[in-house]
Amino acid sequence: MTEFAIPAPGLPSVAVQGSAQRFPVRRIFCVGRNYADHAREMGHDPNAEPPFFFSKPADAVVDSGAVIPYPPATQDFHFEAELVVALGSGGFDLDEAQASALIWGYAAGNDLTRRDVQAEAKAARRPWDMAKGFDQSAVIGPIRPGPLDMGGTIRLTVNGLVKQESALEQMIWPVPALLSYLSRLVRLAAGDLIMTGTPAGVGPLVAGDDCVVQIDGLEPARVVIR
Repeated sequence: MTEFAIPAPGLPSVAVQGSAQRFPVRRIFCVGRNYADHAREMGHDPNAEPPFFFSKPADAVVDSGAVIPYPPATQDFHFEAELVVALGSGGFDLDEAQASALIWGYAAGNDLTRRDVQAEAKAARRPWDMAKGFDQSAVIGPIRPGPLDMGGTIRLTVNGLVKQESALEQMIWPVPALLSYLSRLVRLAAGDLIMTGTPAGVGPLVAGDDCVVQIDGLEPARVVIR
């Protein structure tokens, strides 16, 4: 048995729909600009580049229903509705069929972002870590095991008002292609979560906002900002 020099941190996890079990989180990979309308609103050509990825720490995860503080070091705190893919097994250099077989389930998620910090990092050609990977920046709803109908809709509301709405089919890189591409960069493993990108309409949150991500067939991912 391993003896640690300090108490070992707890294992981050996400709720599982309809179960008392929880899904252990190993890593969180996020896909940038995977909806054409969002790429355009951010000033980019959606047809000009392959998928690219950034990460959030596993302990950035918060469950749906959490009440979290407005984060420090920002004046422009944004929501981003995303479909989250949870992997039950892993592999390296996979084709799309092999990559699809890794999927354990799906969830609704919110990639919370310090947009001003991100803009500063982009301007200075520095990493996005502090814009994307801060505490409580990955709101993940309960994971539903099994397949998901990709003909559904992704929607985000703030205080009941729709801010983002799109078809999942509008993803530039569908889930199997994303997983296959990512598997050529890193060895995927059970417990990995992939946040698959956000549609157009990203915008700010302020204290008091109630933000909900809804995806057809999944339980919502809700967060309240205090």
